[in-house]
Amino acid sequence: MPGFSERVAELDRKSEAQPEPAPGPDGRRRVAIERLAPEIDCGRFPIKRVVGETVVVEADVFADGHDRVACELLYGPEGGELESSPMKALGNDRFGGEFRVTQVGRYRYTIEAWIDRFGSWRESLEKKIFAGQDVSVDLLAGAELIELASARAPVDSAELLRRWARRLREDPDQGKAIALGTDLLEMMTRYPDRELASRYRKPLIVVVDREKARFSSWYEVFPRSCSPEPGRHGTFRDCEDRLPYIASMGFDVVYLPPIHPIGRSFRKGQNNSDTPEPGSVGSPWAIGSDEGGHKSIHPQLGTLEDFRHFVSKAKDHNLEVALDIAFQCTPDHPYVREHHSWFRTRPDGTIQYAENPPKKYQDIYPLDFETSDWQALWQELKSIFEYWIEQGVRIFRVDNPHTKPFVFWEWVIGEIKRQHPEVLFLAEAFTRPHVMYRLAKLGFSQSYTYFTWRHTKEELTSYFRELTQTELNQYFRPNLWPNTPDILPEFLQVGGRPAFIVRLILAATLGSSYGIYGPAFELCENSPLEPGSEEYRDSEKYQLKSRDLDSPASLRDLIARVNQIRRENPALQANGSLRFHDTDNPSLICYSKTTADLASVILVVVNLDCFHVQSGWVELDLNSLGLDPNHAFQVHDLLGEGQYLWQGSRNYVELAPETLPAHIFRVRHRVRTERDFDYYL
Repeated sequence: MPGFSERVAELDRKSEAQPEPAPGPDGRRRVAIERLAPEIDCGRFPIKRVVGETVVVEADVFADGHDRVACELLYGPEGGELESSPMKALGNDRFGGEFRVTQVGRYRYTIEAWIDRFGSWRESLEKKIFAGQDVSVDLLAGAELIELASARAPVDSAELLRRWARRLREDPDQGKAIALGTDLLEMMTRYPDRELASRYRKPLIVVVDREKARFSSWYEVFPRSCSPEPGRHGTFRDCEDRLPYIASMGFDVVYLPPIHPIGRSFRKGQNNSDTPEPGSVGSPWAIGSDEGGHKSIHPQLGTLEDFRHFVSKAKDHNLEVALDIAFQCTPDHPYVREHHSWFRTRPDGTIQYAENPPKKYQDIYPLDFETSDWQALWQELKSIFEYWIEQGVRIFRVDNPHTKPFVFWEWVIGEIKRQHPEVLFLAEAFTRPHVMYRLAKLGFSQSYTYFTWRHTKEELTSYFRELTQTELNQYFRPNLWPNTPDILPEFLQVGGRPAFIVRLILAATLGSSYGIYGPAFELCENSPLEPGSEEYRDSEKYQLKSRDLDSPASLRDLIARVNQIRRENPALQANGSLRFHDTDNPSLICYSKTTADLASVILVVVNLDCFHVQSGWVELDLNSLGLDPNHAFQVHDLLGEGQYLWQGSRNYVELAPETLPAHIFRVRHRVRTERDFDYYL
């Protein structure tokens, strides 16, 4: 196994290197392989799948002249033997094939192609026979090809091939029939001459994750606010008591902000005040104190054993714990005392704190990834992931990864997944598109998105077409959040309860993975710190919050229903089939998701106007839904429980924001039985 320096050097070379040139060519290899897909940045980065999914591979495969070509798809788990399957001609020299990934880890795939001498000969023979030409010499040439194939075949097949070759030489009439028969073609296809085969210039990689990488429902909760007694700091035991509530809404991931000791120097007070009151709890993202750092637990939350117990109890409720990883320190963090060189100093000798002018964050010291001691820094940060993996955590939400070097993330995620391929990483990177996409290429399993700020029909349609119908869908897995502790969008501030319902349904149906920051979301908390701000007033980031979870205004039951719909309808558990349908009203958005076999077809219509009833006509692409334009079909509203019989592509909808501003329809196909009795699937 290569050591640390060698691995980093390899990543460095990869980031700069052009595709490696092929070894000196054998001039007899005539087949060209071009435009292989999927391939990310000339094979520099892997594509992504989850266990059970299919990788569909296509390429242009051709040669000079008129000879036929044949090609195979080669694939298999990294480090193992490659399996093969034939690729089919799609027209215009394009070939296609596919394989299924069946285990977590890394797979390789590539294409090998060669001149199909027998196929070329057979095609020519058929033309000559049709033209009435003498083919006696051609049959002799075919017999030679068959005999050569017999040398590549096992004993039983070899004997049969030699027998056919003799027939071609000795009996032209019978030889013609054998030559054009399917039995010989099948046998020759099984044992082709691949001596001069061309292979694509490099093997490509698939990173295969477990299913939760594709389909998950996240709920963010602050354990310190879970106390049943207002004003008392909550514990992991208190948070355990909250688990049945979270599970009742149908979530499968419970995400915790940082659980580490919080610094006292420059501690923030209520609403991010620089002058905290006595007893201020500070921000969980201000990590490090005399009690420890990133491998320690805040004493008021409990002990390490309490945390392990919490992880175990979460599993009992079919919840998996995701832990926030924020690589930053307070002035009180042990790293500051023990590894002063890991931080950047200013000319006056003080350590550089975080800034976003004019804002100053004196309670946060960023790590200096350009330190001369960078190798020790990298190893220590890797050990933080390893420590929490030992405690039972397999999902990490990484805070601001775009402020750390790309090469670090590629190395550390690669190292962790080499030992623990089941571990998932969510990138919290609200930044420039190219940076977000690069992080996904480097290994992050899921990514935050711009969904939080996309509100109009045009914005949503354009953005989600980009995410699902371009190359991005090969490596970028969106996780949609209508709100976070840092972000209270204007749409939620002004739209009231209907706005929360609209954003919930959009997040849960546009994306196969989504999350909410609760209980702020289900209780529709929407008061900003000040006009124009996306910060919450009395933000939970800086204080304990006590809430009435049984409030009649809660969206708890609706959230539970939406998550149930997601679980029961496989179409909503992936993103590749997302298609938008036209509407004649810009306040109405309509889209569908289907499974490949059309056994699950979901159609969603949402009123984006939180203040007015909106109505209009949707224009459905019936073909994408598997519907016959000549027959009526039934749509069952899974939210409102209404059932409607629709006819053709153009159908009417009306949605009122004060009741339910959306339909989630399950489309039922019309089936006619032998008795001419209609029913629906």
